[in-house]
Amino acid sequence: MAAKPAKRMLRALSGERLDKPPFWLMRQAGRYLPEYREVRSQAGGFLDLCYSPKLACEVTLQPIRRYGMDAAILFSDILVVPHGLAQQVAFKEGEGPVLDPIRNASELKRLSLDGFHERVAPVYETVSRLAEALPKETTLIGFAGSPWTVATYMAEGGGSKEFVAVKRWAYGDPEGFAQLIDLLVEATIAYLKRQAEAGAEVLQLFDSWAGVLPEPAFRRWCIEPTRKIIAALKGSHPDIPIIGFPRGAGTLCHDYAMETGVDAVSLDTSMEISWAARTLQPKLPVQGNLDPILLVAGGEALDREADRILEGFSGGAHIFNLGHGVTQTTPPENVERLARRLRADG
Repeated sequence: MAAKPAKRMLRALSGERLDKPPFWLMRQAGRYLPEYREVRSQAGGFLDLCYSPKLACEVTLQPIRRYGMDAAILFSDILVVPHGLAQQVAFKEGEGPVLDPIRNASELKRLSLDGFHERVAPVYETVSRLAEALPKETTLIGFAGSPWTVATYMAEGGGSKEFVAVKRWAYGDPEGFAQLIDLLVEATIAYLKRQAEAGAEVLQLFDSWAGVLPEPAFRRWCIEPTRKIIAALKGSHPDIPIIGFPRGAGTLCHDYAMETGVDAVSLDTSMEISWAARTLQPKLPVQGNLDPILLVAGGEALDREADRILEGFSGGAHIFNLGHGVTQTTPPENVERLARRLRADG
């Protein structure tokens, strides 16, 4: 009989219900922390920070030192993958990511897997450093963006509200768009395998824009590519837990959870807790789903909602997290307040 994992995060991911769930926060390393801003000012550009193993390791460790989360997530960005595929990617202050857009199949020739690992090699070194530097009780999470979400940035040339360019391509030339998705599936598998080999103990796939698709497109462009990635990862690393985050999927979250092969599903802020506890949690661990703005508000409102989530998911395996990432206006003392409420020894 295999020994039970000792780390609380891994115990929850194995399906164990703990009296107090493990916790970590999406985007727990970031601009809300003064120590992060200090390191960021030394790095140059944002991609320079992502590609500096020393600095990326440091900012990953900062929230662990402050708050003692049960897991640390690699500090990087989902757009490392298109950058590794030779798409031009830049991060402009006050504007966010800017990419040289790829909007049809003929433009795919600008992308290549040749040299991918060399371009993103600093990320693997960061993972290795973290595996050595983290406290023994802290789980290391590696991650990537899911193909649909990464494709939205690649086609739109950055963030979007209406997703016109990427949807026009996906709807108007699904065979051509499938070539981009297939390339991203291959790159993501290779990228996450290397993270696992470097020491990541858990992997998370972020499908941040899953919720903008109608059901047939959701099945084709979210569920199916994710299923392929997970099947390949399980073939090479059968014991590594994989968390999927299909943000905005609503009730389609059930089919995503059942059909992709994820070991756990992360829930966005809008997900009804009673539905998720009844429909999802008996079948796999769930993660989430505090509104990040409650961390900005703090006080009793934060306490009440944290308690409601804890109670709502108390019947099964649960990892406490946010429904999206920590915002830069979050007071650090509010994160400490939440950590004290959640900490197993608190």
